[in-house]
Amino acid sequence: MTATAFRSTDFQLARKNMVEYQIRCCKVLDPIILDLIESMPRENFVPADVKSVAYMEGHVPLPCHQEMLSPLQEANILQELNLQGHERVLEIGTGTGFLTTMLAMQAGEVISCEIHETLAEMGKDNISNHGANNATVIHINAMDADAISNRSGLQGPFDVIVLTAAVKEIPAHLEALLKDDGQIMAFIGSNPVISLIHKRKIGAAWQQKGIFETLLQDMEGSAEKREFVF
Repeated sequence: MTATAFRSTDFQLARKNMVEYQIRCCKVLDPIILDLIESMPRENFVPADVKSVAYMEGHVPLPCHQEMLSPLQEANILQELNLQGHERVLEIGTGTGFLTTMLAMQAGEVISCEIHETLAEMGKDNISNHGANNATVIHINAMDADAISNRSGLQGPFDVIVLTAAVKEIPAHLEALLKDDGQIMAFIGSNPVISLIHKRKIGAAWQQKGIFETLLQDMEGSAEKREFVF
């Protein structure tokens, strides 16, 4: 069946099946999170030529050689954060705005950074079209510490920081934007071993919890460290 042949009822069924067979069965059981995901039309956040695979278990391709997080990855991020509605959230990697919109529906404010202008514009439109008026998308390389420090609106503190692509380590300039008792969700490592990590800042110390291992594209824009061989 082509994307144009899908009806709204087909997408509703696909969404229900995604929740039941990709998310709930993998120990994401928070009813608020499950209801939120089942209510969100994921097909509206992907290009027309891939709408038919919007609910597949893997990563859906996006413009700029990017990919959408899987439904299970998104669900685990939302469940672990357990947002209460007042939080100020910094997201690194907007994509087309699907996770951004869900974060905005559970938080007080979301500021999302996207390195690709095409995706930043798509994300803005999608977020606005789905009623999330407390989310702002900024076209910026968030891995560049100078770019972050010189951009108004990106000063901390943030209650939550979410990185949506893989990093070898969380950049210090992003950690510095987190308030005490704040949370970070990040994919850390290198393929084929990348772990979704939940970190909480407790004074000068950190509590860290590994959620699961996965595969994911690397975060773009990071400065490459040179290795010298003597």
